[in-house]
Amino acid sequence: MTLSLSHYYTTPPTKRTQTQLPEGTMTMDPPPCSTNPSSSSSSSSSSSLRWAILRNAFLPHPPSPDPDKQSEMGIKSISRRAIRGFNLIQFHVKEENSDSLSTSRDVCVFYTLPINGSPKLCLFQRADNHADLYDFEICNSYNIDNTGLVCRWPSEDVLAYYCLSHVDIFRSKKVIELGSGYGLAGLVIAAVTDALEVVISDGNPQVVDYIQRNINANSGAFGGTLVKSMILHWDQREISDNSNSFDVIVASDCTFFKEFHKGLAQTVKFLLKSKGPSEAIFFSPKRGDSLDKFLVEIKEIGLHFSMTEIYDTQIWKRHQGFLNGNNAWPNYEKDHCYPLLTTAHHFLPSLLVGPGNTCIPHFFHCIS
Repeated sequence: MTLSLSHYYTTPPTKRTQTQLPEGTMTMDPPPCSTNPSSSSSSSSSSSLRWAILRNAFLPHPPSPDPDKQSEMGIKSISRRAIRGFNLIQFHVKEENSDSLSTSRDVCVFYTLPINGSPKLCLFQRADNHADLYDFEICNSYNIDNTGLVCRWPSEDVLAYYCLSHVDIFRSKKVIELGSGYGLAGLVIAAVTDALEVVISDGNPQVVDYIQRNINANSGAFGGTLVKSMILHWDQREISDNSNSFDVIVASDCTFFKEFHKGLAQTVKFLLKSKGPSEAIFFSPKRGDSLDKFLVEIKEIGLHFSMTEIYDTQIWKRHQGFLNGNNAWPNYEKDHCYPLLTTAHHFLPSLLVGPGNTCIPHFFHCIS
């Protein structure tokens, strides 16, 4: 299958009906050595608990009259997924809606932005435990991951909140969000910052269906900002129309998979304006050496970067609360959950010169 990697969406997505699996299609059961998810054994391994999480996603079922609390606690102990994350932007979920494109597996999430006079945003997204095998067929066809359909990840929440607090970065600028998922940060930028243009991109065509649907649902909130969705795969070679055309690139939680690091770094360099100020803004947890390895790729292709740990007092306060036992986020761990702010840019000598300023090589921000 050939993917047009500079394809902009111009029409609303069509509803896809779930098809029956062809005769002889393999189904997936837990490996023979794994523990049954409903077992009460207290010695369940991490791998068997992860299989239980995957099984629950494919085979959703109502809770039994006598649920196995121990198994449920075991699954929660191995998963770091947060129900509300940093909870920086208030939202509520509407299970059913009258939208003609909605299906039983979708929900609508309404966000109330913490700025007076800002519009509410409505994002359609996949409901919990509604994965199907077609999702993984798409991933295999396009050599992509499925994380954009799973949920809104906490780093996206942090990125969106950061954009609300730094609107001047985007005013009158051309902006693109990479690996956008359902597009919260890109929609926030489009709704409140007076950006010239916002492109919300992802490599998964199913995710881009949701992005375009969310653009359509919120079109009245964008004022004069041009907003587009885009299928963008990071190993693409056919984006000449967008070469060095963006003032700002934003991305959240895009550095987890090391096999995508090189393509992501090259995409950033290709899309960033090479003349005049421009920057890429990433929010990602360290996750072992994953973020560090990505920054090696950034440096090797000639971009310069800086990393900041404490970039917002409110976010840092909530991070400290989670570390100190706040039960709002079970299993919170700094290395896997707290997003660091990283900025990258082309080398601009003018940034290193100025009366009274001292700058550190490879870093974007000058220190007065």
